[in-house]
Amino acid sequence: MTSRLNRSRHSGLIVSLIASVLEWNDLRVTRKALAKLSDRELDDIGLTRFDLNRLR
Repeated sequence: MTSRLNRSRHSGLIVSLIASVLEWNDLRVTRKALAKLSDRELDDIGLTRFDLNRLR
């Protein structure tokens, strides 16, 4: 029973870690795409270069 509990905790930790990495990567891709836009294009969507660094 204890080993089942440990496996469950470990798999939960792994799932959480994978989810965190995927979320980080999505944000990285978004920042990279937004960074390619001009200041005018960013303004059109209500963002500034400063905002890109604050995305979370």
